[in-house]
Amino acid sequence: MLKIAPSALLDHYLGISRLLAGQLDFRSAIKAVGVEVSHIVPHDHLDVCITMVNGLYHTAYETGLDTFWGQTTPAPVASSPIRTLLWGEIDFLLTADAQLETRYHVDTPFTRPIFEHNLRSRIHVPLKVGGEVIGALSCSSHQVDFYSPQDVENAQSIADLLSPYFFALRAAEQAKQSAIIEAEARAREEGLRLGALNLTEALESERQRIGMDLHDQTLADLTRLSRRVDRMMQEKDLSGEMLEPVARSLQQCMQNLREIIEEAKPAVLQLFGFAHAIENHLDRAVRDQGASLSWRLVDDSDGVIDLLDQTVRIALFRITQEAINNAVRHAQASELEVRLRASNCAVVVEVADNGRGLSRGGRGEGGGIDNMMTRARLISAKFTIGANREGAGTTVRVQLPLPAQTMTAKGYDA
Repeated sequence: MLKIAPSALLDHYLGISRLLAGQLDFRSAIKAVGVEVSHIVPHDHLDVCITMVNGLYHTAYETGLDTFWGQTTPAPVASSPIRTLLWGEIDFLLTADAQLETRYHVDTPFTRPIFEHNLRSRIHVPLKVGGEVIGALSCSSHQVDFYSPQDVENAQSIADLLSPYFFALRAAEQAKQSAIIEAEARAREEGLRLGALNLTEALESERQRIGMDLHDQTLADLTRLSRRVDRMMQEKDLSGEMLEPVARSLQQCMQNLREIIEEAKPAVLQLFGFAHAIENHLDRAVRDQGASLSWRLVDDSDGVIDLLDQTVRIALFRITQEAINNAVRHAQASELEVRLRASNCAVVVEVADNGRGLSRGGRGEGGGIDNMMTRARLISAKFTIGANREGAGTTVRVQLPLPAQTMTAKGYDA
C-alpha cells in the first residue's frame, strides 16, 4: 500500500477524470488511465470487465499486460471465477496469492493468465451504477500479499469514478449495435420487398404468357377443329379417312395443353417426386435447346425433399429449373451436373456447369437470378452463385434448413 497525501490523491482522481474525457471505447479508456491509477493502487496488470446489458455475458479490457482476458470474445458470466462479485453477492475480492486460491484452480481458460503471467496478489471491486453491477475493476501484482484493505478502498473509489463513464460507453455501444441490427433488418426487409415485387411482376408476365398461349395456340386450334367438325356434320357419310386428321389435330392440341399446364404447375413433381422432376426437366431443357451438352443428376437426398411442404418444394424446384435453364441457354457449357444432398439439418441443391462463367452483370435475362434469390429468401433458404472451385464454370447452390418434423420423419436428430 502506498501512503498518499490527500491533496495528491485528489490530483490523481482529477487526472483520471481528465484522461477519460474524449475516450470513445472501453479499451482506449482503460489504457488512458492505467498509469494514473497506478499512482493510487500500484499494479502489474489492470483490467475492467463489463457485463452485457442482459447480464449473462461479459468481456474484459486490459492494460499493463496483454492476456487471454483481453483477447477473448464475450463469455458467460457463470464461467468467471469472479462471478459472485459480478452477481452482486459479495462487495469485493482480496486475494493474497491467486495461484493458491481454489477459485482459480478450475478447468476454465479464464484462470490461465493467473499462471501464465505470474499474477499473485489481486483486488476485484464492482463497477456500480444506480445499485446495479455493470462490471468489475481488477488490479493484480506479481508480489504475494501485496494489497491491503486500504488498497481495496482506493480501488473502489477509482471504480466509482470509472463506473458512470463506462456505463455511458456501454449504453452507446448497445445503441450502436441496435442501430446496426435494425439497419440490417430494414435492408433485408427492403430487399425482400423489392424481390417479392419483382417476382410478382415476373409471375404476372408468366400468367400473361400462359393466357396468350391458350388464346393464340390452344383456343385457335380448338376453333379450327370446331369448324371442321361443323363441316363434317353436314356430310351424309363419314369415313375413317375423314376423321383421321381431326383425331391427329385433337391429340396435338391436347399435347400443347399438357405442356402449358406443366409450365404452370409441374405435375411430374407432384406425381413422381423432386429428383424425377429435375431429371425430366434436365432432359427436356437440353433436348429443346438442341445443345450438345452432357448432363447428370446425382441424388444423395434420400427423398428428404419430397417430405417438405408443397409450397417449399415447388419453390425449390423453380429455383433449380431456372438455374438449369440459365446453364443450358447461356453458359456455353459441355457438362452440367445437378446434385441433391441432405444432412441431419439441411438439404442442399447444386447446379454446376463448366461453361464461360458469370458475366459482370450476371448471366441470363429477365431477372432470373434475382427471382431465384427472392424465391430462396421466401422459403428461408441460403442462395449463392459463383465460380466453381476449379475456376471454370458456375455453381448455383441453395441450402434449405430442414424443419423439425422433416428431420424426425427421416430419423435425424432434431
